[in-house]
Amino acid sequence: MTITSSTNTSSMTQSMPSYADIQSIVADDFEVMDKQVFGSLNSKVQLVMSVSQHVINAGGKRMRPLITLLCARMFNDNPSEKAMHLAAITEMLHTATLVHDDVIDESGQRRGKPTANATWDNATAVLVGDYLIARAFNLLVGFQSLPLLQVFSDGTCDIAEGEVLQLQHQHNPAATEEDYLRIIDGKTSRLFMMATQGAAILQDKTEYMTALGDFGQHFGNAFQIIDDVLDYSGDSEVMGKNLGDDLAEGKPTLPTIKALELLKNSDTEGYEQLRIAVQTGKTPNAEQLIELVRRSGSLDYCKQRALEETKLAQQALSTLPDNRYRQGLHQLTELASARLV
Repeated sequence: MTITSSTNTSSMTQSMPSYADIQSIVADDFEVMDKQVFGSLNSKVQLVMSVSQHVINAGGKRMRPLITLLCARMFNDNPSEKAMHLAAITEMLHTATLVHDDVIDESGQRRGKPTANATWDNATAVLVGDYLIARAFNLLVGFQSLPLLQVFSDGTCDIAEGEVLQLQHQHNPAATEEDYLRIIDGKTSRLFMMATQGAAILQDKTEYMTALGDFGQHFGNAFQIIDDVLDYSGDSEVMGKNLGDDLAEGKPTLPTIKALELLKNSDTEGYEQLRIAVQTGKTPNAEQLIELVRRSGSLDYCKQRALEETKLAQQALSTLPDNRYRQGLHQLTELASARLV
């Protein structure tokens, strides 16, 4: 099936905007939200505060809360304290998942800065991640909205299940593309869906829940596939990690899954080298293995899949109110895809 973009081209700018350009569309809201991410921490335990502030200070683009703010404004172009508060809660949940990821992956750095588990220890990092999740739900109760709690509680369960599925398939060379999609649907795409659908509930625009869910899921899928492609073709300094780290950790990512599938029939020796590397996590010949994945044709396939998911996300946007905030969401999808060039 050929997928074409259904975005209204008249609303598109001719040049690719930067992330800062998109963020500037909701600059005032974003500034308030960013302060609330810190301001919402109120633990009586100083260590909890220190570790929480450390991981939040590690930065990141705050893309998920930005999506919440854009969605809220798309439905009602007025400042919404509730939307800013929900956006901050979304970032708090995202931060918690990163803290737990770093423990699982035994990561010493994230975005070029020491992780919480490296700065303190695994037990402290896990418990502070737990606190951030608990605090997020403590704040969600304040909205007194059962539908909102339902979306976030269901979504948080899906995120945890996605992480467990990834762990289940770690070092599994028999993992399939279907397995991979189930993993990223939980661990990545679900939070994008929560960011969009939560805004619709707050603005009483639940008739758009399906379209927003589709956008969040497909954009999340595209975003994760792009990230996984860049593990074999990106700039390690920009990414804040070494190329091939996912392979060394035995993560079931689409580039590796597809490379194994392609090599099995075309390069038996190469297939065995890659299969053993996935199974054991031993990659002393990392550069050779990365080149093997590149030559297999896997990355071309993954790039096409990412572009297909991007187009589906853009098609979902086409049913939403057409204004500069929808345009900002569309530009986020374009900006993500541009990372593949």
